[in-house]
Amino acid sequence: MEYDVVVVGGGPGGLSTAIRIKQCAAEEGRDVSVVVLEKGSEPGAHILSGAIMDPNALTELFADWKERGAPLKQPVTDEAYVFLSKESSVRVPNMLLPPFAHNRGNYVISLGALTKWLAEQAESLGVEIFPGFAAAEVLYNEHGAVMGVATGNQGIGKDGKPNEHFQLGMELHAKYTIFAEGARGHLGKQLIARYELAAGRDPQSFGIGVKELWEIDPARHKPGFVMHTAGWPMDSATYGGSFLYHLDENRVAVGFVTGLGYTNPYLSPFEEFQRWKTHPRIRHYFENDKGEITAKRLSYGARAINASGINALPKFIFPGGAMVGCEAGFLNVSRIKGSHAAIKTGMLAGEAAYAAVAAGRQHDELTEYPQAFEKSWLCAELHKDRNFKNWFAHGLAVGTLMNGFEQLVLRGRIPWTLRRKKPDHAYLKPASACQPIDYPRPDGKLTFDRLSSVFISNTNHEENQPTHLTLKNPDVPVNVNLMTYAGPEARYCPAGVYEFVDADVQGGKRLQINAQNCVHCKTCDIKDPTQNIVWVTPEGGGGPNYSGM
Repeated sequence: MEYDVVVVGGGPGGLSTAIRIKQCAAEEGRDVSVVVLEKGSEPGAHILSGAIMDPNALTELFADWKERGAPLKQPVTDEAYVFLSKESSVRVPNMLLPPFAHNRGNYVISLGALTKWLAEQAESLGVEIFPGFAAAEVLYNEHGAVMGVATGNQGIGKDGKPNEHFQLGMELHAKYTIFAEGARGHLGKQLIARYELAAGRDPQSFGIGVKELWEIDPARHKPGFVMHTAGWPMDSATYGGSFLYHLDENRVAVGFVTGLGYTNPYLSPFEEFQRWKTHPRIRHYFENDKGEITAKRLSYGARAINASGINALPKFIFPGGAMVGCEAGFLNVSRIKGSHAAIKTGMLAGEAAYAAVAAGRQHDELTEYPQAFEKSWLCAELHKDRNFKNWFAHGLAVGTLMNGFEQLVLRGRIPWTLRRKKPDHAYLKPASACQPIDYPRPDGKLTFDRLSSVFISNTNHEENQPTHLTLKNPDVPVNVNLMTYAGPEARYCPAGVYEFVDADVQGGKRLQINAQNCVHCKTCDIKDPTQNIVWVTPEGGGGPNYSGM
């Protein structure tokens, strides 16, 4: 199949790319063919975010987004930044918060709902969208330029042989291919390595965000109120924080982000999140006046997020294509926002791709895209907050004070740049050098286990297919990870995919991979200390099917 532009990933970045190409073509009376491949069962099915959205980029894409019915319904009405200790809390006066921490003018949204709306706008402009089709392979021409992608075969059994449902994957060729897979995209990872796009840049860092959607007592609901916390249950040396956002209809979105540069292999991001909900300041929103938990958990999910900033941005163009949004790492970690950056970079890439196609070009570098980015408000925003994450490598107190100094005193005019030298997996220490963490058992009312959580993520995979969680060396999980790091796979995965079970050998263990539980968060691909786990795409349509997330 031949197209002018193929977009891999139907999230905000990919859809904005496709929309902007079609808008530019319509303005000049041209016909440019664009297709979007989305591995989820429908647009939005795999989308997970907090989310508070700055509507600035959306306004650039559609000035009339309100009239078009975009699902930005709940403006932020009040906000709080709170430091937690085990039993108490301290709210920071809003006047002392740096500019990036303020959210007036923003909206509390479901990013999945916005993604569905963007897909509708794209289709109305003539964009073709193929949900349930996972791009499994990058295609290259004889000159080494990207010339498209191939989707994965359907109906392959665990033995690697076709079954009665077999369907051969498609090749989609394009003049330009835009990659918008989100954080740690498996094709983007290959492109970065092949074209050495990260040369001279800081290693990328990530966090794992675990989120739940709840319906709470109307008496405890404050539409538009947003709260962020730092401190407990994390120790001061571990990067992390939480959010609690009041949407409409008595719903709250709660979540916890753990920086994946943590050192203690006994740490479990999932259980840190569950423990955080028991803090009196947080528990209050889930209970009634008698202290009984009356709120109802509606949905659950998890996703890795970028946390490195502009210092770790790879070169995001290459012969025949480009990367947009979290695929490259455009999320602003200081603001905990990436949707506006995904839309903006999608627009910039779309404009560059359209101009190239209109000029009769193909398979070269879209140099206009990084040039436009460097002149954009997004580049200025990311540059001003470039040191945010790296200050927290010196602890919570230093990170808080220095970010306040840079933004409130220096007003973002910072004469220095902090650098990061190691990727996240390299920070993990041997278990012998760390203290085990005793997490409380879930109560099934406020706190839960992994399996009951995965159940309400609506995750599903065809079970009779090769595992999409591959091991370079099958002996490493037991001989290295279990022996040296106490088997961190079983703790960093928020979906119960990895567990060490008794082997046939007396007293031995083996790693069991429950791939059907995978919510596609990519944490294992990032945090595995030996980089032995490689996440590849399963059959299209598999994975979570988030609702309202």
